[in-house]
Amino acid sequence: MITGLDHIVALVRDIGAAKAAYQTLLGRAPAWQNSGEGADRVLFTLDNLTLELMAPSGFTATADRMRALLDDQEGVLASLCFRVADMSKMHRRLDRVALKPDPVAEVESSDAATGAALHWKRTRAATELTRGVRMFFLELAEERPKSVAIDVAPIDGLDHIVITTEDSDRAAALYGARLGLDLALDRSHHDWGQLMFFRCGDLIVEVVRRPVAGGDSLHDRLWGLSWRVADIDATRARLLAAGLDVTEVRNGRKPGTRIMTVRNGTCGIQTVLLERSPKPVE
Repeated sequence: MITGLDHIVALVRDIGAAKAAYQTLLGRAPAWQNSGEGADRVLFTLDNLTLELMAPSGFTATADRMRALLDDQEGVLASLCFRVADMSKMHRRLDRVALKPDPVAEVESSDAATGAALHWKRTRAATELTRGVRMFFLELAEERPKSVAIDVAPIDGLDHIVITTEDSDRAAALYGARLGLDLALDRSHHDWGQLMFFRCGDLIVEVVRRPVAGGDSLHDRLWGLSWRVADIDATRARLLAAGLDVTEVRNGRKPGTRIMTVRNGTCGIQTVLLERSPKPVE
């Protein structure tokens, strides 16, 4: 039913500052910009996913809700938007697995710069039944335009999104049994807790359980993003030249990967860059 992760919504306090920050981080220009319904939006569309930056605008009920979610944070990951091939079938499945989907809505968006229009069908699962993570499901009528590279060594796509949980059994039931994502890895270690990798298109939804005293066992949290790059050393050099604070490159937990952490310039969103070694030719 789900064919991939269509986009992630990040709420930000200042849309202009966030747009500039992510142009620098991604090395790409925005692909879509619009305003309306209490929000300003800037979208960056990469090879396998769109990042939608959204900031409250005006004093509508929607804008006030976004401000409440942001609290005093510069930015926060707000929702997952899965892509589906057949909205009618997806809606029936969500209803069948008791996720109480909203009625399907027909949505149109116009780009402020070009006037181009996009159309899609959308529904949302009840957030109280998705362990506090807002989840939307979209069937697009047209493909979004891609974000053009504006610098060397740009970010190519998303490798994985990290979700933290205090109840791995219920999280596994949600992402695996109810949403139908393929569980590719389930591993535990005394140093870093339990990791579960769910395949979603060509990226991973990573669910992490690190027991914390007083943690919320009923609600999971969108925690961070791991972006995919072709040449991590070149990307690191570009970000350093732009004034960002980044760590040294180190070997990733998964064999054949190299990673680094970006410490600022992400609107407060936990961010890692990852390079995968090319697969050997057989």
